Amino acid sequence: MTISKKIHSFISQASWIRKMFEEGLKMKRLYGEENVFDFSLGNPNLSPPTQFKEMLREVAGQDMPDMHAYMPNAGYPETREAIADYINRKHNASLSFEHIIMSCGAGGALNVILKALIDPGNEVIIPIPYFVEYQFYVDNAGGIPILVNTKEDFSLDIDAMKQAVTEETKVVLINSPNNPTGKVYDQKAITALSEMLEEKEKSFGKSIFLLSDEPYSDIVYNNIKAPCILKSYQNSIIATSYSKSFSIPGERIGYIAVNPQSAFCEELIEGIVLCNRILGFVNAPALMQRVIARIQDTCVDVSLYERKRDMLCDGLSSIGYVFHRPEGAFYLFPESPIKDDVLFVKTLQEKRILAVPGSGFGGPGHFRIAYCVDDKTIINAMEGFRAAFGVYR
Repeated sequence: MTISKKIHSFISQASWIRKMFEEGLKMKRLYGEENVFDFSLGNPNLSPPTQFKEMLREVAGQDMPDMHAYMPNAGYPETREAIADYINRKHNASLSFEHIIMSCGAGGALNVILKALIDPGNEVIIPIPYFVEYQFYVDNAGGIPILVNTKEDFSLDIDAMKQAVTEETKVVLINSPNNPTGKVYDQKAITALSEMLEEKEKSFGKSIFLLSDEPYSDIVYNNIKAPCILKSYQNSIIATSYSKSFSIPGERIGYIAVNPQSAFCEELIEGIVLCNRILGFVNAPALMQRVIARIQDTCVDVSLYERKRDMLCDGLSSIGYVFHRPEGAFYLFPESPIKDDVLFVKTLQEKRILAVPGSGFGGPGHFRIAYCVDDKTIINAMEGFRAAFGVYR
């Protein structure tokens, strides 16, 4: 065997999302793109905001010294200052630029944070369903993922999480709004989680960090708000990106926000900055840092995603599918009409519909639909959704 045994085993567990995306490319070549309904990949179909496009042209056209040179590994101070000011205004927080570290997207941010925090054998609690690559990120840092069920409506089960916390627990990793369920953990849930973790910290005499993955925090519906964990828990860290709010996932630009009240805050930030370098990210993309610093209040038109959500939910509900209507992000996680979600996704594929089995997210018996697609994809796929449902009902 050429590759490592670990990576060989990981390949078999690797993302169903990418598998279905690749299968979709084959099908589109075979049947024509307009005849394949691809809901596999959370690749935003909305164009970036006009402000982003205008600022990108403006910044790219400037002739300034060291335009594309190395900068401090934490990022440009002026970019970090702009982000800290935005968070402070939005959440009544008290961050300075020193509490912000620029990252290569949220994925880069999570790997850097976990590398800085985890000793081999430390445990990371992850509510399920969860983004499939979390387990790999934890393994990258030598940690052990501990998967904990959520409630039937995908809200946090604080009692189950409490039972899962041990002396080896170093991090609790949450994702809200959630991929794949679209669930938003409300303030009541965050408060209860924070109080439980504070109790466990006192019991074990150690710090437990609450790490929140928030690339969808601006994509919420029906006047729901995603609470800021920095206001609820002392040892808290945010990892996020502009991939979804600006529709620029390929630019790999995000940031880390460390709670100023965190234990050993200065050392923690120093460790994160070092890991940004030694993991090979070095620094976040220079051009993107300059652009996003000037347009912090920008976001895509979330009402367009809300309309797509309603169009999809209304259509699937009329057929008989069972689901919890998403509160944020752009994913729906319906129950499969049969227990074997992999088999049902294959049935959908026969109808030229590409979705992802819930098993890939730790949620067997469900499947994920990414509705960040053209309206016509949702409309034209309904006949196939109905036919696939009818096979088993």
